[in-house]
Amino acid sequence: MLDRITQLFPVWAVAFSALAFFQPTLFVDLKSQIVPLLTIIMLAMGVTLAPRDFANVVKKKAAVGIGVVLQFVIMPLAALLISYLLDLSTELTVGMVLVGSVAGGTASNVMAFLAKGDVALSISMTALSTLIGVVLTPLLVALLVGQTVDVPVGAMLLSLVKIVLLPVAIGLLFNTLARKQVEKIHAVLPLISMVAIVLIIATVVALNADNLSKIGPLAAVAVVLHNSIGLIAGYLCCRLMRFDRAVCRTVALEVGLQNSGLATALAMKFFTPASAVPGTIFSVWHNISGSLLAGYWAKRQDTPEKPARSAA
Repeated sequence: MLDRITQLFPVWAVAFSALAFFQPTLFVDLKSQIVPLLTIIMLAMGVTLAPRDFANVVKKKAAVGIGVVLQFVIMPLAALLISYLLDLSTELTVGMVLVGSVAGGTASNVMAFLAKGDVALSISMTALSTLIGVVLTPLLVALLVGQTVDVPVGAMLLSLVKIVLLPVAIGLLFNTLARKQVEKIHAVLPLISMVAIVLIIATVVALNADNLSKIGPLAAVAVVLHNSIGLIAGYLCCRLMRFDRAVCRTVALEVGLQNSGLATALAMKFFTPASAVPGTIFSVWHNISGSLLAGYWAKRQDTPEKPARSAA
């Protein structure tokens, strides 16, 4: 039952977004709760991690290395290029770069499982990119848009430590020391994360209800292009390196599915509600595109392929 509810995340996100658009007063007061909600999501993520997830990074360093480069080089630059080509406003450009500069999202782990990918590799990549992103995200944002908007690198870094690093570390420690207790609540963690991100999405929509009809469609085009670049680049780069299909699918989903909830929270905390629109749209869209792609890969009958490289 719980799995079915969480699998309908895109439906809940769209439904609550529509409600927030037409009845913004229901959600605008939740603005101050966006960061606490994201902290809950990161804590839930930490609880699902174990020390072996970080050990897998060493075992599969080649695939992880490609994923990290694509995650923190190609995605931020692609976000900036798309913003330039579509002539997005400064606020939307900041939002796009934020989405491109954050780590991979936990949704990629679920999609990797559905796509018959390498789930252990996906979890390890998410864990590593989350830790790296604590430092790289503010630096990348400052580098790419710091000329046009003030980027409080120090304050953003401190917030990422509080919002990401500490909750993940606490969750990891709890999972390590109280494994049996964690197993009892494991099934409900995805539901908690889903409720939190849906409330974040609805709040951002409510805060932008007056001008969403103007900036929303163009931001949606930018988000679809950005997500597509991540998925395609992740898959093709790994195929060129002759990794097996499971690894290629995993890296593609890891690169294409960003932690857009974090990007949204950072936009709201340090910039403007309008700059949170790309992250909000991305949160909905990447679950749709990821689900469709995972479903296609899961049903596809793979033809025999030449011996592939190990992810290591």
